[in-house]
Amino acid sequence: KCRTGPLDIVFVIDSSRSVRPFEFETMRRFMMDIIGNLDVGPNATRVGVIQYSSQVQNIFSLKTFFTRADMERAINSIIPLAQGTMTGLAIQYAMNVAFTTQEGARPLHKRIPRIAIIVTDGRPQDRVTEVATQARNAGIEIYAVGIQRADMNSLRAMASPPLEEHVFLVESFELIQQFAKQFQDKLCGVDMCMEREHGCQHSCISTPGSFYCECNPGYRLNVDGKTCSPIDACADGRHGCQHHCVSVRGSYSCRCRAGYYLSQNKRSCTMIDYCSFGNHSCQHECVSIPNGHYCRCRSGFTLQPDSKSCRATDLCNGVDHGCEFKCVSTDGSYHCVCPEGQQLQADGKTCSKCGAGHVDLVMVIDGSKSVRPQNFELVKQFVNRIVDLLEVSPHGTRVGLVQYSSRVRTEFPLNKYHSADEIKKAVMDVEYMEKGTMTGLALKHMVEHSFSELEGARPLSHNIPRIGLVFTDGRSQDDISEWARRAKESGIVMFAVGVGKAVEEELRAIASEPVEQHFSYSADFTTMTHLVENFSLNICPEEGKGETEIRSPCECEALVQFQTNTVAILQSLTEKNILWARSLAQMTARLEDLEKQIANKK
Repeated sequence: KCRTGPLDIVFVIDSSRSVRPFEFETMRRFMMDIIGNLDVGPNATRVGVIQYSSQVQNIFSLKTFFTRADMERAINSIIPLAQGTMTGLAIQYAMNVAFTTQEGARPLHKRIPRIAIIVTDGRPQDRVTEVATQARNAGIEIYAVGIQRADMNSLRAMASPPLEEHVFLVESFELIQQFAKQFQDKLCGVDMCMEREHGCQHSCISTPGSFYCECNPGYRLNVDGKTCSPIDACADGRHGCQHHCVSVRGSYSCRCRAGYYLSQNKRSCTMIDYCSFGNHSCQHECVSIPNGHYCRCRSGFTLQPDSKSCRATDLCNGVDHGCEFKCVSTDGSYHCVCPEGQQLQADGKTCSKCGAGHVDLVMVIDGSKSVRPQNFELVKQFVNRIVDLLEVSPHGTRVGLVQYSSRVRTEFPLNKYHSADEIKKAVMDVEYMEKGTMTGLALKHMVEHSFSELEGARPLSHNIPRIGLVFTDGRSQDDISEWARRAKESGIVMFAVGVGKAVEEELRAIASEPVEQHFSYSADFTTMTHLVENFSLNICPEEGKGETEIRSPCECEALVQFQTNTVAILQSLTEKNILWARSLAQMTARLEDLEKQIANKK
């Protein structure tokens, strides 16, 4: 058996009228003898047969049969065409049809040799030189076998070089079977992988007169044609892993981040429910987060220092009071109050919105490791309490949010959301960053990006106040002075809110003048509610709507006074001009009278 590697072989058989029936039988046996010594199969050698005379007929293609028995039955059923000898037409068919991937030929990049064995007994009636050259250039190795009356020049014009290995002339049809063994040796040749040092890292595949290297599954052949590299199955991005893709020898597997487990579909990840373990000891509610959990109290209760138990603070915290802004407890009762400048509505719970003044507000919140996940949730609630005070709309107040730790991330710019509900939902979806506290870097980001027109800030010419609120719980790890100064110089009104270990000196450096009205501090996260009231008193200006010029009452009074004075001066000048004109007219009349008197005397 020929076991030097897979081949794609197509027999091109001359069945012109010059080939007599008993001679054609010897050609059948020749093909079957060759096939009988081949290792045929879908992944081994594939065989196809075409016959030609004045036309070309496909007997079976490279994809039709993969057993010798099926091939022999098809060869035995061939009926010769018995017409002319159009060898060039047959070569053209082999190149354009028989050796295509649609007909079963392996792709060229797999480097499976494509071999055409042309068997003819006469001179071609068409041109073969040009079409044979095209076929060879297309990667087809041509063996030309001439019998009896075949033209040697035509055989040499068809065959691949070296001609001494690809051109054969048999004296008669009776000798073609003896020639089959000799041709078989030429076709298979020696095992080149055994004869020379091939250098293949994985596998060597021998072909007639040569060899090539192949890689094991999960590897690809490098440009040197010998060594192999693992295929990164994750690189094409089609793996579908929700968190991480890990490449393993041409395949891949999905992995989840810490605090998650891989779902049954082996791609998506589900957060571990630490509360379900039953050992959290939370008095009210347990909330699972990646890598752990925290305890949360029901509305009206405060989490105690042990981070597990809850205690009711006052009557307002013990009932669903429904106060929009603030609930004030009294003996055995409570009532709702609104911030200064707003009125309690008829329902006794809601307040008039801060809609008179429209602002561009960017809140910069500390997401450093010291905040901790449960406190970060309180910070988000604090942010949403502020949003509740505002009349959010594209032409009213716009809100943006920035989170920082060792780096800075815009959670959403000023032009992202156009309603309070959208903003509050986006705030609750913000993920905690952890790591360091680079407050200076966050201020720089706010000045250079957050208040840019590209991210939704109205042009300065529209005189819409720009307000920045910085929330932090500790000392900054970088310098804040330069960018705090630049923020205020660029017209941003800065508010600083500190909690816990926040440094008062830094808060004062961030806050605008007067400092006492622009910075607030709370000892811990659970008592931040009063900061909302402090902030609302300073964020709601009484002047300005939409894109009109904003002026304080004093400036307006001065403008009116200036306008009144100017009008009075203009009126005074006008009256003087009228008197002067009258005087001039009177003088002119008197001069005319004098001239008349002088003329009469003459």
